[in-house]
Amino acid sequence: MQAGVKKKFQITIAHLVLIVASIFFVIPFVWLVSTSLKPLTQIFTFPPEWIPRPFQWDNYVRATEYIPFFTYLKNTVVITVISTLGVVLTCPLVAYSFAKLRWKGRNVLFVVTIAVMMIPGQVTMIPLFLIFNKMGWVGTPLPLIVPAFFGVPFSIFLMRQFFMGLPDTLRDAAKIDGAGEFRIYWQIMVPLARPAILAIGLFQFMGAWTDFLGPLLYLTDEHQYTMSLGLQQFQNQKGTEWGLMMAVSTMMTLPIIVMFFFMQRTFIQGITFSGIK
Repeated sequence: MQAGVKKKFQITIAHLVLIVASIFFVIPFVWLVSTSLKPLTQIFTFPPEWIPRPFQWDNYVRATEYIPFFTYLKNTVVITVISTLGVVLTCPLVAYSFAKLRWKGRNVLFVVTIAVMMIPGQVTMIPLFLIFNKMGWVGTPLPLIVPAFFGVPFSIFLMRQFFMGLPDTLRDAAKIDGAGEFRIYWQIMVPLARPAILAIGLFQFMGAWTDFLGPLLYLTDEHQYTMSLGLQQFQNQKGTEWGLMMAVSTMMTLPIIVMFFFMQRTFIQGITFSGIK
């Protein structure tokens, strides 16, 4: 009985610590939403007022009128969805090859893949720009989309670790039944790896949605700008309109929060490399 009470006490303490820690992460977002609904005269009052008086709902309408918001939103959605699709299609396939297939040079190539993760993006920024410029892709969204179809090292590593945790007996049993390698991958391994696939998809979605440096380097036409560039443009043009800028920031942040809220269980399963039931 004492052991049970002690365990409940430890769980309660852990939950309290997590609740307190979560407050520090929630406060900035709450302040962001609160500021987006305030009139300009109320934003810098001291002490701060958390509840707007009155609620300026038209901040959101005005924010979408100051910049071509829906054009930027469409561009961001297109780049994010297609690049996420590329990662979800290619990375599990490459990772399965590293984890389950036996071929010459596999371990060496995997080490090279891991080594690429250690190279800072600033080192490859100029060479990549020169390559895409020679290909005539600068000024188009292709540099932000096509590389995702050739694999992302971190996503490949994450998927490989997941596939390594799946028993080889499943693959052997399928081979005995006459299944080919691709059928084993598609009908057996992919359904089991669904949590990890959704996890890398969510990572790619968040990275592409909030990416600023990539669009800044490769997009030259204002009509091709993404939300991150649009937010910078808004800040340059209407930097003193803090309520409107916070409204745009809220609309940019909300999709990621909503997606994570609905996918959090599967996402956590993916990153913790859960086994099969």
